[in-house]
Amino acid sequence: MAVEPAPPRVTTDLAVGGMTCAACVRRVEKKLARLADVTATVNLATGRARVEHPPHVRPEDLVAAVEGAGYTAALPEPPRGRRRGPAVDAAPGADRPERGREGERLWVTALLAVPVLVLSMVPAWQFRNWQWLCFVLAAPVAVWGAWPFHVRAVRGLRHAAATMDTLVSLGVVASFGWSAYALFLGGAGDPGVRMHFSLLPMAADGPAHVYLEAAVAVPLFVLAGRFLEARARRGTGAALGALARLAAREVAVREDGTERLVPIEELTAGRLFVVRPGERVATDGRVAEGTSAVDLSLVTGESEPAEVGPGSAVVGGAVNAGGLLLVRATAVGADTQLARITRLVTEAQAGKAKAQRIADVVAGVFVPVVLVLAATVLGFWLGAGADPQAAVTACVAVLVVACPCALGLATPTALMAATGRGAQLGVLVRDARALEGLRHVDTVVLDKTGTLTTGHMTVTRVTAVPGGLGRDAVLRLAGAVEQGSEHPLGRAVLTYARRDPSVRGPLPQVRDFAATAGLGVRGRVEGRLVELLAPDGVLPDALAEALAASETAARTPVLVRVDGAPEALIEIGDVVRPGSYRAVDRLRRLGVRAVLATGDREAPARAVASALGIDEVHARRTPEDKAALVRELRAEGHRVAVVGDGVNDAAALAGADLGIAVGSGTDAAIGAADVTLVRDGVEGLADAVRLARRALGTIRANLIWAFGYNLVTLPLAAAGLLTPMLAAAAMSVSSVLVVGNSLRLRTWQPSPGRRAPR
Repeated sequence: MAVEPAPPRVTTDLAVGGMTCAACVRRVEKKLARLADVTATVNLATGRARVEHPPHVRPEDLVAAVEGAGYTAALPEPPRGRRRGPAVDAAPGADRPERGREGERLWVTALLAVPVLVLSMVPAWQFRNWQWLCFVLAAPVAVWGAWPFHVRAVRGLRHAAATMDTLVSLGVVASFGWSAYALFLGGAGDPGVRMHFSLLPMAADGPAHVYLEAAVAVPLFVLAGRFLEARARRGTGAALGALARLAAREVAVREDGTERLVPIEELTAGRLFVVRPGERVATDGRVAEGTSAVDLSLVTGESEPAEVGPGSAVVGGAVNAGGLLLVRATAVGADTQLARITRLVTEAQAGKAKAQRIADVVAGVFVPVVLVLAATVLGFWLGAGADPQAAVTACVAVLVVACPCALGLATPTALMAATGRGAQLGVLVRDARALEGLRHVDTVVLDKTGTLTTGHMTVTRVTAVPGGLGRDAVLRLAGAVEQGSEHPLGRAVLTYARRDPSVRGPLPQVRDFAATAGLGVRGRVEGRLVELLAPDGVLPDALAEALAASETAARTPVLVRVDGAPEALIEIGDVVRPGSYRAVDRLRRLGVRAVLATGDREAPARAVASALGIDEVHARRTPEDKAALVRELRAEGHRVAVVGDGVNDAAALAGADLGIAVGSGTDAAIGAADVTLVRDGVEGLADAVRLARRALGTIRANLIWAFGYNLVTLPLAAAGLLTPMLAAAAMSVSSVLVVGNSLRLRTWQPSPGRRAPR
């Protein structure tokens, strides 16, 4: 019986406005989930909803569902021009007008509220009719200053929803309403009345007590807390803004010998563009003319400038630190590495850790429970014969202190900071699940070729016969002969000879070149017959020793004969990347077991494993064998990560608990991976594990604080041991502390011995 393919799914991102706490997040998710076959993940810190839905569900339906929950929603702006790269709206400052209005509201509220707080807390400064001045100053704060809370609370009630704004609005209305009653009807408005301030609620002794300080302190502290919280949240997303700023707006293209400046949208693959010293490379490409050094730190996390010349690949966003470069574009818009990095970071910041999903469920019922608790506290104190104002005070304190905002910010702010810092270090995490997977990995299966090694043939050693022509002269002759060869071994010898500083000047010309398949090459250079062959026969002692060593190390030996006499042995192999040993050693120190799995022969695999200190080796493994090995390790109870760079690694990457691709790998490997190491090699792997463990530790600390705060403060408020003013301050501080704790991830440093990019 044929299995019907799964129906296609579409992913749509929405910008959601009006959310203030985890209860809002939960409500938006539930409203979207009521649509058929729709699932949504809403992020409070970014104000974004990522929605997966069938094609027949239109984006307009999603917007209507969010608006039906009492919030605003908008689709992202369509890209302008041809296939743009990083999103324009990711740039910092897009919400600056709204921030300006909230800042103005905060400062005006502070100017009106501070005199009320001072006069209410310092009896010696309470002049005749001081309470009426406080009432006049407090009225605009309770109405205009707290207006956003009132509006959102009413909007929520129209949709039968209660959020943190409901609690704040009720607290302000109750405090101000009680104070108005006390002034007009309770005797507190008499000219000579003075009020004594106490950190603990007190029963009335004489005229009713006014709580104007609470009526102004609640909106003041909440507005201040949200202002600081918003600034900190923008800080957690600073890396994404930095990536957006790397995108070029214009580029100087060269055609028919002329140069002109065009918008980046008009640049297409294959066109030549100019990069002057100090400028950013406009898009991915290969150098056609010129030599320079490029700074890749903001793109790959590599702090050392890379030397480039004709044929070298360059990445869009890199800074040209040297000479003039003429570059031919190979990828533009959304296909560039910078766009891919930005896309992965954005997607990662939209995710949720498992603990946060539980917290959101709790927050969804938290506010209604608090409303019931506040009404119960009011009824209990009144029923117990307490003074009405003490009962109202305890009720208002419960409403104000119970803030689920910290619950909603615990994970997204930490995730934003961690993924942003990871991007700066060249570690791209796809989502929160991948971050959790990194935290628990105990076994890493490593590919060899292109992952632990460079992936191309390189000369590793040249041994010359003592008393012969000498190493430099032989290398010069060998490089000259290989100018006519297309064999990988020949190209390795030629490249090495050209780059060796001891070989001075250009290589001489070769005549009578001949190549024999399986045997080697020969030619005449400066009148001498030069041959590069597989070693055979009796060799001089020095060359025989070098030959034995090369076979042990699984390198390919090439014998150089000049005029029939053996002169040198050149050893060629796929060399281990400089950072591979450090990467494996750091994994070992973190308690992670390294396993080498490769399709290469046993001897090269064992040689690389021995050099890196890896005990378990699986050679001659097909892609199916690698995937089976992963299944075996998982069946044994291990949390397995696979690191690879090729198409042959894609199946193992997809079947592991966590797939990790190196950035220089194929699209198939990167597409199947959960984590991408932008830099070549695996040196950043241990840093990725350490960053994940630190991030998950920060998330746990945030959630413990958010839950613990409410467990402690709610009983105190219900018992009448917190004034509304202190409750408002405590509630605001809790959110700021959670965000501040997450911000520490922005300064996290990688393993010793590696410099972090500035």
